[in-house]
Amino acid sequence: MRDALLTERAKAARKALTPAEQRLWFALRAERFAGVKFRRQKVIGPYIADFAANTPKLVVEVDGHLHGGTTDYDAARTAYLTELGYRVVRFTNADVMHNLEGVLTVLEGFVTHPLSQPSPLKGRGL
Repeated sequence: MRDALLTERAKAARKALTPAEQRLWFALRAERFAGVKFRRQKVIGPYIADFAANTPKLVVEVDGHLHGGTTDYDAARTAYLTELGYRVVRFTNADVMHNLEGVLTVLEGFVTHPLSQPSPLKGRGL
């Protein structure tokens, strides 16, 4: 059973996307991107993923300046998601706002060439 507080936090986060998350969500939503169904602010275990797809198992994180001091947390989170079979890719807000086509090109590689093992990027993005 999901933690009710975590689910409520995810619902609130869906209503308060950052400008970069909004921009990426517009490109990913409604299976617009390569026919993949992404969900935003998806609860996975004890974490909330910015965007996640079940097929292929992919988590996309858009990190702003607040993530700068959370490297240990992010590493533990990535390890947990990887154990569940997800590939984790991270982009900065600047990546999304100033190079959306580049972000989508990287994501296309993850979608069209799914691996049965973790990504060599280990969740580091561009």
